Amino acid sequence: MAKKDKHVSETPATQWLRGAGVAFTEHVYDYVEHGGTAESARQLGWPEHAVVKTLVMQNERAEPLIVLMHGDRQVSTKNLARAIGAKSVEPCKPEVAQRHSGYLVGGTSPFGTRKVMPVYVEETVLDLPGLLINGGRRGYLIGLKPEVLVAVLGAQPVRCAI
Repeated sequence: MAKKDKHVSETPATQWLRGAGVAFTEHVYDYVEHGGTAESARQLGWPEHAVVKTLVMQNERAEPLIVLMHGDRQVSTKNLARAIGAKSVEPCKPEVAQRHSGYLVGGTSPFGTRKVMPVYVEETVLDLPGLLINGGRRGYLIGLKPEVLVAVLGAQPVRCAI
């Protein structure tokens, strides 16, 4: 079973958050390939709805963007495209996502990315009392208040969950 108090070395995400003066908690779990948010939620005893996934996507011009979505929901790319004024949106291939974010897929954080990208958050994520989101490494989530996503990331709320 994962321990909350296990020390994890700094990641670009935690350095970025500390630099921005953001308080967060650390949550370590045993990473399982293709386990996703269901596995991390199970190990950490959190509802999957409060474990937020960081998805690197791109518009029709191959311009990257980040979408933050509940772990137990999917992104309607059609609704997302409409909400952000794009013709289309699709997930980036893993190697492209890694190049844009600087993180391995499964360890992607919206904080401290290699490339600055617009960030969109499913608006209902902002209603959560607290959330877990990737801290920049597989098997490592950080706990935050949802308002941090808007305040320090400039995340724009959108309705795109299905």
